Amino acid sequence: MTTEILVLGWSVVLLLLHIAVQGALTARARGARYNAGPRDEGQPPPGRYAGRAQRALANFTETYPAFVALALALAVTGRTGGDGALGALLWIGGRTLFLPLYLAGIPWLRSAAWGVAVAGLLLMLLRLL
Repeated sequence: MTTEILVLGWSVVLLLLHIAVQGALTARARGARYNAGPRDEGQPPPGRYAGRAQRALANFTETYPAFVALALALAVTGRTGGDGALGALLWIGGRTLFLPLYLAGIPWLRSAAWGVAVAGLLLMLLRLL
C-alpha cells in the first residue's frame, strides 16, 4: 500500500475525530436535551471551545476534498512516492496538530500547522503535474 493511500485511510480517522470533538463540545455547551431534539429553535451560542471545534472542523473540510482528490489521483496515475508521499505526510501531520492548537487558542502555531498542511498539498500537486 502506498503512503498516500495509507494516509488517506488515516485521514478518515482524523475526520471522525474532528466530528466527535465538535459534537461532544457542542453537546456540552448546548446541553443534551437541545442536541437530542429537532433543533427547530435558533441555536444558542456554541461557547468558546465548541465554537473553536466547529471552526476547526469547517477549516478541515475546506482542504479535505483537495487532499482526497490528490491522493487518489496520485494512486490512479501511478505517481505515488517521492514528494507526493512527503506531501501526504506533511498534510496529515499539519492537520493533526491543527485541532489541538485551535482548541487551545494558540494562534501562530496553529497557522504554522495549517501552512505545513497546505505545503503538503502543494507537494502532492507538483508530483501529480
